[in-house]
Amino acid sequence: MLEWSCDVWLSYCLRRGPARRFFRIVSAPILVGLAVAGVVLSTETARAQTAPFAGKTITLVVHTPPGGGYDAYARLLSRHLGRFLEGNPHVIVSNRSGAGGYVAANYAASVAPRDGTVLVLMQQSTLLDEAMGTSPLRTSVREFNWIGNITQSNNVVAMWHTSPIKTIGDALKRDTLVGASGANSTAAQVPAYLNAILGTRFKVVRGYEGGAAIDIAMQRGEVDGRGSNTWASYKSTNAANLREGKLHFLVQVGVRREPDLPNVPLLTDLAKGDPMKEQAARFVSLALSISRPLAAPPGVPLERVALLRRAFDATVQDPQLLDEANKLSLEVEPMTGEEVQTGIGQILAAPREVIERLRVAVSATNN
Repeated sequence: MLEWSCDVWLSYCLRRGPARRFFRIVSAPILVGLAVAGVVLSTETARAQTAPFAGKTITLVVHTPPGGGYDAYARLLSRHLGRFLEGNPHVIVSNRSGAGGYVAANYAASVAPRDGTVLVLMQQSTLLDEAMGTSPLRTSVREFNWIGNITQSNNVVAMWHTSPIKTIGDALKRDTLVGASGANSTAAQVPAYLNAILGTRFKVVRGYEGGAAIDIAMQRGEVDGRGSNTWASYKSTNAANLREGKLHFLVQVGVRREPDLPNVPLLTDLAKGDPMKEQAARFVSLALSISRPLAAPPGVPLERVALLRRAFDATVQDPQLLDEANKLSLEVEPMTGEEVQTGIGQILAAPREVIERLRVAVSATNN
């Protein structure tokens, strides 16, 4: 008996009238469906290939060494941001420490590509430096494209538990050594502002590589405490020391009191009663409330900036990121890029007499 293969049999059937009509009726919707699916897949493939960040790697530059609070926030963002950008780019972290944050800032200002593939998590004191005319930044902070701010955590001045300095009143009565990295770091500047506004006697010891090195210096007794760090960073990087009561907090700097620190005074509360001191305290507190600002370099096309801002806003509201942040004890209290831009305008419009008073204080501390 002659055995026909399937393809031969199908070819025969298609040449017969009834079978041919039956096949056309059955196959027509299938062919249409396959054609539509092909168009959709083709369109999606083309869209993915032409997405602004398709096939790209975004580098998130952080100005501190690995292990600190800024680094923790940068790495948290890097694990989630790519999901909210067209093309789903890979996001990596690059640590460029030095000069109180200005190695990273000046890389972004003058070297990094202007296509949105480089972002920088800026040192919060950058905004204060420009307002006071002490910034080594190669351009104005106004020229950066501000993408958002991940947290508004207060800065706090902490003492190691073996230090005799237990309250801000103690720091008014005796010299208090505090550790910092560069002269432009918040750990160096906040004590200077407190000296100018409150009359404290902080002495800044500079030259430490980063927050972890300052923490070790506290434990060794080289310094009484750390000039400044955000409360959110202490919670994420010093959880054991907090549980064991090894840190005492003298003052917090921000626009509202941290719920976890109800008994630690705000700088603005301590400055009440003297109009000039109150103005200076408000200025410093507003500037430092933008505590983890993220920026794209100057010159990035506005449409790319808009995409990055929308992606940032979606990322910091994403349940996956918030769940991970909670596990890492990282506070997420974001500001949009537009809000950061507005805040910078207010900071740079501070009264000149306030600026001059603080500038003199920082100069005295750095000499």
